[in-house]
Amino acid sequence: MTAFAAGRPTPFLLNALLALTVALTAALAIARPLVPASRLGDLLDATICWASAATSDRPATRPTVVGSEPLASDAGKRITSMIVDFPPNAFSPEHHHEADLYVYVLQGTIHSQLGGQPAMTYTAGQSFFEPEGSVHVFAENASPTEPARILAVFVHREGARLIVFH
Repeated sequence: MTAFAAGRPTPFLLNALLALTVALTAALAIARPLVPASRLGDLLDATICWASAATSDRPATRPTVVGSEPLASDAGKRITSMIVDFPPNAFSPEHHHEADLYVYVLQGTIHSQLGGQPAMTYTAGQSFFEPEGSVHVFAENASPTEPARILAVFVHREGARLIVFH
């Protein structure tokens, strides 16, 4: 069985690559004095963006890790923040997070749906919360012409997969 169909990796391969990337990022974080903090998220950024693009014919979201720090009050947990850019008509397919996630819309309009809930529309200045493990049915930029941008803040255990596509 091949890992690629029509030139695209399977969800299994994507999840395996994401898990490996998160593990490598965590290992690099331990070696922080040897690796500039500005480089820790580069591998994770590229993998998440590639995985997102590989699951839809619509434009992909573009995540950028802007920070990741251990929680002083809870050993083994981290807080990681990302800016996620949604080009016009961008789409993120069904996935979940091994983290609690707070999302704040910085620009534009986002349509989003969590499993068992109605689809919602969020505009700049609004926010929503996703409990760990909840299924995010989809997220998309509501506009075919204007970009959108969110701030995503994950609270997670060390080594957790931040995005797991289904």
